Amino acid sequence: MPPSADLPTATILPLDPFARFRSATRARIGLGRAGDALPTPALLDFQMAHALARDAVYGTVDWDALAADLPLAATGPVIAVHSDAPDRATYLRRPDLGRRLDADSPARLNAARPPAGACDLVLVIADGLSAAAVQAWAAPLTHEILARIPGWQVRIVTARQARVALGDPVGHALGATLAAVLIGERPGLSVADSLGIYLTYDPRPGRKDSERNCLSNIHANGLSPALAAEKLVWLMTEARRRTLTGVDLKEEAPTLESTGAPETLPTPP
Repeated sequence: MPPSADLPTATILPLDPFARFRSATRARIGLGRAGDALPTPALLDFQMAHALARDAVYGTVDWDALAADLPLAATGPVIAVHSDAPDRATYLRRPDLGRRLDADSPARLNAARPPAGACDLVLVIADGLSAAAVQAWAAPLTHEILARIPGWQVRIVTARQARVALGDPVGHALGATLAAVLIGERPGLSVADSLGIYLTYDPRPGRKDSERNCLSNIHANGLSPALAAEKLVWLMTEARRRTLTGVDLKEEAPTLESTGAPETLPTPP
């Protein structure tokens, strides 16, 4: 009997053994091929990701717009500093210059220094290697942090062309007990706007990376600002109690739950 015209025609779907793996990660897995090259959609997606990563590295933070979104009523005016790297090209070629202040910044910090013992925390918002990350996540994260530490004396510093270690001379100049550097992380081909936090107890020039705690991968598919703030506040509270940060301070907060797998390595920018 010939098939009825009213019966639906079966659709044969190609077997995709990588589908279940792609559903669990943003990594590029089993992209397939067209001849000896990638399929056009996969190739275009890769080229877009590469362009976003380049834009993140070479982009510029709109510092005025960022300052307008910060909770300045609780912290006082933003203090703006600059590293010793005069421009982006120098910053990328000379990481050492991004770790120290330029000639004009110490005077601005000294003028804003509070009385001794009056600065519990300085939040250093640094452009780092992703302007997009700072623009997207620095203000929401700052709001979440301050909401969890009522009564703390906090100052906010914005740092241009900055590396992680720039938080050491900034925190030392302000007499801060803790310095938390909120910085744009090195972009990857799956995330171009990942923000990191580097926390240092008793910041001062010469601190080593092993004396810091890092929270990485704050972005839309990683740690949320709320969860990152919760983790940071736990670390800050323990850092003050134990008078240290770094390899000797382990996160031991069982109520904190991760929201996503790391997308980039937490290497200091």
